[in-house]
Amino acid sequence: MKRRELMCLAAAASATTLLPGCATAPAPVGTGDLGVVIERARGTLALVNTSSRTVLAEITGLGDLSHASVVFSRDGALAFVFGRDGGLSKVNLLTRRIEARVMQAGNSIGGAISADGTLVAAQNYTPGGVKVFDAKTLALVADIPAEYAVGKLSRVVGLVDLPGRRFAFTLFDANAIWIADLSDVARPQITKLNDIGRSPYDALVTPEGRHYIAGLFGEDGLALVDLWDASPRARRILAGYGKGEQPLPVFKMPHLRGWAVAGRHAYLPAIGRHEVLVVDTGTWEPVGRIPVAGQPVFVIARPDGRQVWVNFAVPDYDRVQVIDTQTRQIVRTLSPGKAVLHMEFTPRGEAVWISARDANRVSVIDTGSFATLAELAVDSPSGIFFTSRATRIGF
Repeated sequence: MKRRELMCLAAAASATTLLPGCATAPAPVGTGDLGVVIERARGTLALVNTSSRTVLAEITGLGDLSHASVVFSRDGALAFVFGRDGGLSKVNLLTRRIEARVMQAGNSIGGAISADGTLVAAQNYTPGGVKVFDAKTLALVADIPAEYAVGKLSRVVGLVDLPGRRFAFTLFDANAIWIADLSDVARPQITKLNDIGRSPYDALVTPEGRHYIAGLFGEDGLALVDLWDASPRARRILAGYGKGEQPLPVFKMPHLRGWAVAGRHAYLPAIGRHEVLVVDTGTWEPVGRIPVAGQPVFVIARPDGRQVWVNFAVPDYDRVQVIDTQTRQIVRTLSPGKAVLHMEFTPRGEAVWISARDANRVSVIDTGSFATLAELAVDSPSGIFFTSRATRIGF
């Protein structure tokens, strides 16, 4: 190979220098403009630019992405992709290539990155537990089996990063919350909170990292842990919010990870009901309910907190509704396409990107006028993840 070709390959690999005649190297770009969209049917990431509203490239070879999620390195240059098949992939968004990949489990549904960016943790169904990897090499540094009885491992969900080298997660089969401190990865310290409520299915951490909240599938209510307590414990909030009402069949589990905090209030999806619950974050008492078009899946606040956007399970999964947080009224109903799976706001909230899986389309909507700014052809899109998540606790 000629010297010029070698130099061009090196430039393309680093994506930091463009040499004359090296037409194949991607142009340098700041990572703050970048994001990825999961193309679930093909095991592919669509790399997007949130300012130009364009697809820049597709990155293939990521395995089963039927329930995939993504976290980012602190500089936003690396995406860690958690596949349903247990694959964990480290993707460089600048060179647009996979740098490392490990098959770490048999069935996995997500993960988190530590606050200092050094550890990546995967939550697993099979085998049940959490595995922790070095973010640079993807070498396994800690294995935390979710063993709640002799020979019994629980499915793990609700994994979030906490301040420090800590993670919190729930054990669906054990009705428990565990907090793992990995200050010393060779000796993880595990705090186990048992009997927190039946079947905790997902969880979130508040933006300042103080409260961890797990939704309960087996009963009305949520479990709240104040992580600032010297001896954390779980207490029930919103207990019996559906008392006296006939619950509906649950067609899709709501997701708490994209929850909404607007000012003093949190907006949460009600399981098996066509409602969004409003909670006072000072007292954690319910202060309102907002009727919506169907069973909410994601309830997400615009970054300024003035709006909350909601999508729904079948049969209402072609719609998105917008709640004005001042009036707690629905101010707009949109139909961006069949099978809306995810929404992601641009960093300052002037637009929201919405994936419609069965329409093979991502729509970019102006959050002020509700006008459609762009429509991107994307194959079976599901999760949308922007690099602005790198600066947020719990994302």
